[in-house]
Amino acid sequence: MSVKNLRAEVISIGDEMTSGARLDTNAQWLSRRLGELGIEVEFHTTVGDTLQHNIDVFRIAARRADVVVATGGLGPTRDDLTRQAIAAAAEVPLEFRASALEHIEKLFSKRNREMPERNKIQAMFPVGSEQVFNPQGTAPGIDLEIISPDHRCRVFALPGVPAEMVRMFDDTVAPRLLSMTGGQANHIEHHVMKFFGIGESDMEQRLGEMIARDRTPRVGITVSAATISLRITAIDSSRQACLDQIESTRHEILSRVGELHFGDGEEFEQFHAVDRQLRERGESLVTAEFGRAALLGDWFASLGETPGYRGGVSFADIDALTELLLAGQDQPLETLRERFKASWLLAVDGYPSLEGTSDAPLPAAEVDLIVIDPSGKRSVTTSRIGGHPSIIQARIAKAALAWLRHVLNEQTDSAIS
Repeated sequence: MSVKNLRAEVISIGDEMTSGARLDTNAQWLSRRLGELGIEVEFHTTVGDTLQHNIDVFRIAARRADVVVATGGLGPTRDDLTRQAIAAAAEVPLEFRASALEHIEKLFSKRNREMPERNKIQAMFPVGSEQVFNPQGTAPGIDLEIISPDHRCRVFALPGVPAEMVRMFDDTVAPRLLSMTGGQANHIEHHVMKFFGIGESDMEQRLGEMIARDRTPRVGITVSAATISLRITAIDSSRQACLDQIESTRHEILSRVGELHFGDGEEFEQFHAVDRQLRERGESLVTAEFGRAALLGDWFASLGETPGYRGGVSFADIDALTELLLAGQDQPLETLRERFKASWLLAVDGYPSLEGTSDAPLPAAEVDLIVIDPSGKRSVTTSRIGGHPSIIQARIAKAALAWLRHVLNEQTDSAIS
């Protein structure tokens, strides 16, 4: 069976999920990863910590999906019932695995702790299953094929802890899924490119056939607070072949939307790009933010000690800049830049207040984004920015960073020419 024809179901297990006490980010992450492998996720199921309900869920999933990936319920407590449910759904007993217990005991020993007797349950596996090694925690995963007269389903059960689940899926589950083609296991490489300054639909239009589901390598698109991420997923017989695919695709993407690209990497954001650019130039920045937020200051502070950022100030009164400017054009901000001994100043005027707002999107309103360069030259752009209350302030701060990058790049281009 071709991987690209496989149908998948993702199961999330735990009372904390069904009660709404915890957001289910595992299902979202797994759906994206499976999609990148060309496996279509047709069902999401969430079930609480009741054994019979879990058995029913696994039986139904095993009849309608080719691949099931479940998270949660592999701990040592009495409400962790995933291994029992899978065994019951497959109509096989549980058996003890000495190698799994040895790994669990070593983890406790490294932490200078005595292993509780209850943790031995984590070394019990359905007969016929394989282990999914967990390098970070005490809960090994389960890999079992459930076979019925007219259907075969591969069930993977992983811990609910996101960091453990992600590592186990990428290291073990993904290669095993690829091996289901009947050939040799392929190699998988991912590369993430980041963009700002365009909407998702416009990005899709400019990329065209590059984001087709059957393209090789595959290009997936996601959006978070106006930042667009393009994830290139290459599957081939060797790491180098994957990297060659990624590099070729990356160049093609840059030829279409290169002016919007600010960096690469899952966690890379615009403030990282600005800090890197300033350090390369031997220059620094101070920020001034007006209104009911101080996102620029928060983001740059998260970098820790860096010569690229001198610090920032925040004025809650959104009219404060107007009042300050009455004393003389640019003087208050220029004085601020000089007092912080910064090469550049970036100011936002200003963030809207979210107090008392409903869940409805806020209408677009004018925001001034101000840059003062090392010579004291002032560059201002006025943007109309609106959106959902949960992202509007981040959109404004990101627009400010994009404006600063534009001015920086213009200055660099002028110097070269």
